Amino acid sequence: MMKILVVDVGGTNIKIRRSGQDEIRKTPSGPELTAHQMVEKVKSLAGDWEYDVVSIGYPGPVVHGKPLSEPKNLGPGWVSFDFEAAFGKPVKVINDAAMQALGSYEGGRMLFLGLGTGLGSTLIIDGVIAPMELAHLPYRKGRTFEDYVGARGLKRLGKKKWLQAVDDVVARLKAALVADYVVLGGGNAKKLKTLPEGARLGANANAFVGGFRMWKQEG
Repeated sequence: MMKILVVDVGGTNIKIRRSGQDEIRKTPSGPELTAHQMVEKVKSLAGDWEYDVVSIGYPGPVVHGKPLSEPKNLGPGWVSFDFEAAFGKPVKVINDAAMQALGSYEGGRMLFLGLGTGLGSTLIIDGVIAPMELAHLPYRKGRTFEDYVGARGLKRLGKKKWLQAVDDVVARLKAALVADYVVLGGGNAKKLKTLPEGARLGANANAFVGGFRMWKQEG
């Protein structure tokens, strides 16, 4: 069976896991991290693992398997980077929220919202993935959805008002996209005491399941 290395690139950490095993390894990322540095860190971190192909969850829009724009929370050099040449393996790149969404999907019309450093968003309709960029749409008072429910919003609003904003944003986006259900993932989803109606918690580990499913394997 093909061995798949899944790389989940976040604003704080890079996390990796290989199919066929449960161990997750991580290393810091940060605002200076370039694509080349990411590959070198991953190769070092996965040094004793054999793998045939690589799935990368990228924190930004991805079109036709390539980053469309440079990441907001990392360093430069991602858009034109040749990941396959750098790894020496077949590589599939997908938006990080889309990868976690794929790992969380249970049929129908699912909206995934990742409450992390920013706001990731993906819609899956009958198995077809539609990565979205809802984060930067205007929401209130000249600010975006991400400004309210991302990490900056939590810091600015405080937890109580942030929770209210999450409830409101989930309800609005679920209605607008006619979703059957919403899955909330990302590092800050665990701060929710009660879940908005029609929503359930995802798990960051589902990103790895999504990375395996990209190659039609459950890992």
